[in-house]
Amino acid sequence: MNNGFFRVASAIPQVKVADCQFNANSIINLCQELDKQNVSVAVFPEMSLTAYTCGDLFHSSLLLEEAEKNLRRIIDSSTQWQLTAIVGMPISYRNVVYNCAVAINSGKIIAAIPKSYLANQNECSEKRWWQSGLNIDIIVYVAGQEVLLNPKQLIRVGDAIIGVEIGSDLFAPISPSTQASMAGAQIIFNLSATNTIACKDEYLNTLISLQSSNCIAGYVYAGAGYGESSTDFVFDGKAIIAECGHILAKNERWHSGGQYIIADIDLQAIAYNRRTNNTFNDCSTHELNNRYRYYIAEALNRTSCNKDLYRTINPHPFIPSEIEHESRCNEVVNIQVAGLAQRLEATKCKNLIIGISGGLDSTLALLVAIKTFDRLELDHKNITAVTMPGFGTTDRTYNNALTLMKMLGVTIREISIAKAVTQHFNDIEHDINTHDVTYENSQARERTQILMDIANQVGGMVLGTGDLSELALGWATYNGDHMSMYGVNAGVPKTLVKHLVRWFANNATNETLSEALIDIVETPISPELTPADNCGNIKQKTEDLVGPYELHDFYLYYMIRFGFSPRRIYFMAKNTTFDEPYTDNEIRHWLKTFCRRFFNQQFKRSCLPDGPKVGSVGISPRGDWHMPSDASSALWLQECENL
Repeated sequence: MNNGFFRVASAIPQVKVADCQFNANSIINLCQELDKQNVSVAVFPEMSLTAYTCGDLFHSSLLLEEAEKNLRRIIDSSTQWQLTAIVGMPISYRNVVYNCAVAINSGKIIAAIPKSYLANQNECSEKRWWQSGLNIDIIVYVAGQEVLLNPKQLIRVGDAIIGVEIGSDLFAPISPSTQASMAGAQIIFNLSATNTIACKDEYLNTLISLQSSNCIAGYVYAGAGYGESSTDFVFDGKAIIAECGHILAKNERWHSGGQYIIADIDLQAIAYNRRTNNTFNDCSTHELNNRYRYYIAEALNRTSCNKDLYRTINPHPFIPSEIEHESRCNEVVNIQVAGLAQRLEATKCKNLIIGISGGLDSTLALLVAIKTFDRLELDHKNITAVTMPGFGTTDRTYNNALTLMKMLGVTIREISIAKAVTQHFNDIEHDINTHDVTYENSQARERTQILMDIANQVGGMVLGTGDLSELALGWATYNGDHMSMYGVNAGVPKTLVKHLVRWFANNATNETLSEALIDIVETPISPELTPADNCGNIKQKTEDLVGPYELHDFYLYYMIRFGFSPRRIYFMAKNTTFDEPYTDNEIRHWLKTFCRRFFNQQFKRSCLPDGPKVGSVGISPRGDWHMPSDASSALWLQECENL
């Protein structure tokens, strides 16, 4: 256990059919390796102590005795380990043989769990050798120890509650893993010996991923591999570790010797997902109330994991992977288009007004507006794009704004705000040379006033451009760029905005438009509310003031999506490879900035205009995020100070 992560392993030993001594040695050797890597629980395949394909030899008293004898060897060896090992073996009781998972920890058998649903299809009839343990609740003696044999057992290992199912149990309509998860199991271990046929690998990957999602749990699968008989079946030695619908690790199949995979399961993420999923909790209450009794077996967990994680933490959780890049970008934009189209149709509005700065957010908003008008078969000229140069506008952003508007065929209006804002400064007696918050916000509010008034002129609505990251940080002028009739980017974080604009550039058929979009992506992010430097370049850079957006989006995702504390987020950020290298002090500093601003700026989010949610994180006061504006940030800031 390390900062809420629990280290598990799926181990595939080399086996020899009916050679229990060889198989026990393989298991012991792998356990010794895994123990050195601070694994808390390791699972081995179904019948790993005897091999799965012994056939009628499972009726042999010699094989059963040899299995028990070599189990004792594993138990004795376990006194030198800090991990819990779950091995597969036959257990005989009153002339009936059960296919069992035996959990071993510190010289003891912690639990013996029989297989509930025996496979009985094609050439395989497990009922020929074993009996279902579905309703078994007995005390048996195994390797000289008294142990409960019951399928409804959970095991507590340190801070984790684990459940076990065996092979085809997974395929049951209501599987043991489903019941165990509802009873509190956070991680399911499956000892399997499913044979391999064409296309089955993809099917099992999907099934295990879905089961981990349905159970809101980790799922660790170990399949029989090298050394099993090839009489009728072939086994590929599949090892898979999944969590809440995502595959964390899987091995290369067809390995000719023993192998394993390791991953760190996120117990805190599982706990948060369950706390916030009423469907899961209601189902648990309904299904488990007065129906199932689960026993809790205790296993000593002495593992202290302070090394690097066996897990990849995505530094850009909002950006799609390369594999799903095209489909995800297309889907996000279509969500934005669908939301805007519905708002236009509902209000019978055929005109949009949007301020174009030559920056990322207004560019994305305009591109989405164009696609929306194409879908509704409206003229692009019904989009009034207004560029409003001010005291800090640079030639680069101004020219990009003009190019963008010309290439998209919208109605272009250019209105300088310099005179109006200067007059306003005179009216309120503000020194124009004092570049403070009044100087900056006056410009933002003047631009919003212009857009709102033009909307009245043409009978249209103002399309907001602010993104999710800016709203989280409160990096918006209250009743300035903070306000609109519809915030089309409100659910899109800054890192994704940048990604989407680049996607539009790569798909643009017009070379001039594509070049302008690429330059917009590469332009430093800035509100341009203070004068440029002596060379006419952007002087006011947002990320110098509030911090890097890739860090803030990382903080935002894990704080809102999983409810993680600053300490947890800090630990994860230190174990993540970002585009830019950050020192621990930088990560800590900007995390504190994020927490302070996120709490202090809630009042701006409490009155946001409508806008579409596009991902799993949203901060709309009407949907995803309900927080009072006067909530105190003291706890979060104190934890930041103690990092």
